[in-house]
Amino acid sequence: MAARIESAIDRRIDARLRRRGWTVRVEPYAGYGAAGWVRVMARALLAAPIVEDHDLPGAGSSAQAGARSAPALRGWRSFATAQVPGAVLEVAVGGRVHRVTTDRGGFVDVVLTADLTPGWHDVRITSQDGAVAMAPVHVIAPDVRFGIVSDIDDTVMVTRLPRPFVAAWNVFMRHENAREPVPGMSSLYAELVDGDDRLPVVYLSTGAWNAAPTVGRFLRQFGFPSGPLLMTDWGPTNSGWFRSGPTHKITQLRRLMRELPDVKWVLVGDDGQRDPQIYAGAAQHHPGHVHAILIRQLTFTEHVLAHGVPTPTTDSLRAELRAQRDGIPVLQGPDGPSIARQVRSRGLRLR
Repeated sequence: MAARIESAIDRRIDARLRRRGWTVRVEPYAGYGAAGWVRVMARALLAAPIVEDHDLPGAGSSAQAGARSAPALRGWRSFATAQVPGAVLEVAVGGRVHRVTTDRGGFVDVVLTADLTPGWHDVRITSQDGAVAMAPVHVIAPDVRFGIVSDIDDTVMVTRLPRPFVAAWNVFMRHENAREPVPGMSSLYAELVDGDDRLPVVYLSTGAWNAAPTVGRFLRQFGFPSGPLLMTDWGPTNSGWFRSGPTHKITQLRRLMRELPDVKWVLVGDDGQRDPQIYAGAAQHHPGHVHAILIRQLTFTEHVLAHGVPTPTTDSLRAELRAQRDGIPVLQGPDGPSIARQVRSRGLRLR
């Protein structure tokens, strides 16, 4: 019911805006791939004729691939557009052109046949109105054996807010230049990657896709490794008004392990959400795909704001112990330097 109501509203908005001269534009997101295929992600949206491409909320998405950041925007502008369900887009990759259709939320998330060499490539996406956008994709070399999956809120970016308000605050209220990185986490990631830009680094978040360009610019500004964001659509599903954050993370982790079966992942999160439970579950069900689990420990205040008590939940502690019993290193600390010291003492390397 919720999804049908949303679709009906979208159709009315779409028709009215098109009569006013609004055209379909493309907001690209960074993707990834391997030999023979790439995962391409983008969103189609309507924008007024006076809006330039560099003014769109997606300006600067290439920061996810290490490009120079676009001018900073306030987060609320990322929601000042209209999604376009059912839009037909042409995707040119590796000498082939594919026609794809956006889903109910205006998003495209497809795996396409492509023969690209390892490294970063630009995929050309063209809307039915002739707008062109370039979506970066990271093609993983067949001999790469390790990678990093990282949470965002309270893992690389400080929030200090009750969980129900984190997403809204990050997107609507705060200027991206005012966002505060967790101390030392970018240095920890740089130490793990050790200059090898072939290693995949994926940022897995329950945040909305609308915030992806802003988050991408934040990661670029504070020196985090380049990599795609795997976020979610906040909109209704066939069974309810909102999507499940934990389900999104579990689904994406399973997909990464299935699509990149030769890669073992270092899973990085915090103990204020369900990251320990989700990561321990991944280690239990896919032990050959998890190299280590790194958990940033929240402060007293952050724990209270996250889940109402001043310490990690019992479920979180049990999950960490379960992962350790399965032989997966679980390293914890309040910031990047403390975790990095444990990484060195354990001889944890991604080589």
